[in-house]
Amino acid sequence: MGWGKMGMFLCGTLFGSAGVRVLTSKDAKNVYTHGVAAVLRARDVVMEQATLLQENCEDIYEGAKEINKKLVEAEIIEDESKEEVKEEESAKEAD
Repeated sequence: MGWGKMGMFLCGTLFGSAGVRVLTSKDAKNVYTHGVAAVLRARDVVMEQATLLQENCEDIYEGAKEINKKLVEAEIIEDESKEEVKEEESAKEAD
């Protein structure tokens, strides 16, 4: 093994050890803490928006059910009116 390869290995080990120290330093932990806090705040905002969206969807669903119920009732009334007209026409024709 040549001195060049040995030097590169030692430099890599030194930089790796220094990197671990940097990643575990107080400043790095402070950065990690702030990053995690930002993610938690974002999660809270997303959850609030999801809840709001779900409530709005429930309102829309209930409104749509009410509209369909009214339409069905209107069709039933319309069908009954048509039947009454037919009965009246049948009665007139029978006379």
